[in-house]
Amino acid sequence: MCGIFGYVGNKNSRQILIDGLRTLEYRGYDSAGIFVPGDGVFKAAGPIDNLELAIPTSLLGNSGIAHTRWATHGEPTEVNAHPHSDEGGNIWLVHNGIIENYQEIKDSLEKMGIKFKSQTDSEVLAKLVGVKYQGDLQKAVKEALKEVEGAYGLAAMHSNNSDEIIVARMGSPIVLGSNEFGSFVSSDPSALLIHTKEVVYLNDGEMAVLTKAKKAVFNSVGNLREFQVERLEMDAEAVKKSGYEHFMLKEIYDAPEVIRDAIRGRIIAKEGRVKLGGLESVRDKLAKTSRITIVGCGSAYLAGYTGKYLIEKYGGLAVDIELASEYRYKTNHHLSDEIVLAVSQSGETADTLAAIKKAKESSLLALGLVNVVGSTISRETEAGVYNHAGPEVAVASTKAFISELVVMLLLAVFLGRERHLSKVEARKILESLSSLPEVIEGVLKNTSKIKIVAKKYAKYENAIFIGRNLNAPIAHEGALKLKEVSYIHAEAYPGGELKHGPLALLDENFPVVALVPQDSVYEKMVSNIEEVKARKAPVLAVVTAGDSRMAGLADDIIEVPGVHESVQPIVLAVSLHLLAYYIGVERGLNVDRPRNLAKSVTVE
Repeated sequence: MCGIFGYVGNKNSRQILIDGLRTLEYRGYDSAGIFVPGDGVFKAAGPIDNLELAIPTSLLGNSGIAHTRWATHGEPTEVNAHPHSDEGGNIWLVHNGIIENYQEIKDSLEKMGIKFKSQTDSEVLAKLVGVKYQGDLQKAVKEALKEVEGAYGLAAMHSNNSDEIIVARMGSPIVLGSNEFGSFVSSDPSALLIHTKEVVYLNDGEMAVLTKAKKAVFNSVGNLREFQVERLEMDAEAVKKSGYEHFMLKEIYDAPEVIRDAIRGRIIAKEGRVKLGGLESVRDKLAKTSRITIVGCGSAYLAGYTGKYLIEKYGGLAVDIELASEYRYKTNHHLSDEIVLAVSQSGETADTLAAIKKAKESSLLALGLVNVVGSTISRETEAGVYNHAGPEVAVASTKAFISELVVMLLLAVFLGRERHLSKVEARKILESLSSLPEVIEGVLKNTSKIKIVAKKYAKYENAIFIGRNLNAPIAHEGALKLKEVSYIHAEAYPGGELKHGPLALLDENFPVVALVPQDSVYEKMVSNIEEVKARKAPVLAVVTAGDSRMAGLADDIIEVPGVHESVQPIVLAVSLHLLAYYIGVERGLNVDRPRNLAKSVTVE
């Protein structure tokens, strides 16, 4: 949530800051602003385009800090946009996260006569730094943060020192980089790709001082530490549209390559086995555990939900699935050999990170399934698996979700071969998975029917998605994507649950999207659709190609290739992502930036 970018060097900073914000805009697009020492501060409500129009082309500064906002405290207005300043307008600060005790600090500062212009907690932090300032900005930030409760990633500058940016982190990601032209700070490594692939991640409680010549990192007790430089695997092209109308569409079309990257080097086909190098250090514990608890949020939770079905079916052990935001507060009764698996695209999701910390407090082994190398979750977990999906820019997750499904299936086979899964059955699964990229390419070459159906169903304001067994979680993913990018109210249920309440909603204006591949629960799904038809609700069925029975029963169909039952959820997910995308476009919406949402949710 929100994006921070900063630069100090020997180049003009105007375009560097704007380009940095554009890369981060998916993290927040309510408002934006920059501060350039010697030139001033510029802010605008709305997208980065509005900010660029507000910034004179005559800026001369060679440094600055910038921010794109997802509103938490205060409406998305120009006055609430970052950067915020101290009382004298000399210290400027950009901030991600939430200051939980901001009201207490604000009350104290107001008693000192300090005035506030915005409704934000971030301005409170800026004013507090100003009160602490006595000629040393680093010390002032350090002293201010001692009084702060909550999460922050921040960058601060003084108007009289254009050669220094002070950076700090607690619970909100910060990454540093440099090249021959200067030093950079960002809340996401993707914004650094055009400048450098060698980065340094700050840990919680750490600070850094950036100048155009160097970067110094200080640990939580204020001592200089040697920092480890990590190399980004991403490519700068991955954060460009590459000719597609939207990032969401591009990322859906990335699915075949994403699947190849997720399985590369991990399948030992002849032996019917899976090699997950990131789990080798905990292989014995995985072999002995009797329960895995999967935690996640949003689509990552739904990938874990699918993983529950897959691991229980093929992995041979009990699996619980928990919303990370609930797991962190509810009472959990653990087994002594229980393992917690955290799923997060960004590796920075605040609720998921808190769930990991809670699991570790209970002495449980914590594993991660994340996309971003070097992310906080990857460093807070003892072992894990990267899904190698590359940067994802559209707010609604598509390719990262697909890669998570692939890794969940690999994990199920990995665990199953340590237990009861036969070599023959494992080979069938892995052969189908290996051929999946070509299958998905076929789906993506034949989207005309989905486009036609999308035009019809874009007129509705409600929908229910249904599926059973392995496809029940995918129904939830379809509903989530539809509501995210089209603003259609969508729910999802296992097919058998319709008769236990949701059936009351159905009429001719309340369509049902049914996932009906020819699998072990096909006949059960047909019965559920008959129940729907009896209530006159339109039925859009996603079916195995050539299913003449469903063609005669449903109002509309989308055909998908028939594959092994374990792989079918992935094929269905791609089709539902396309359906949501085309419906959103048909309704004239910006599907890359749904209202009220942000990409990486780093606040509670």
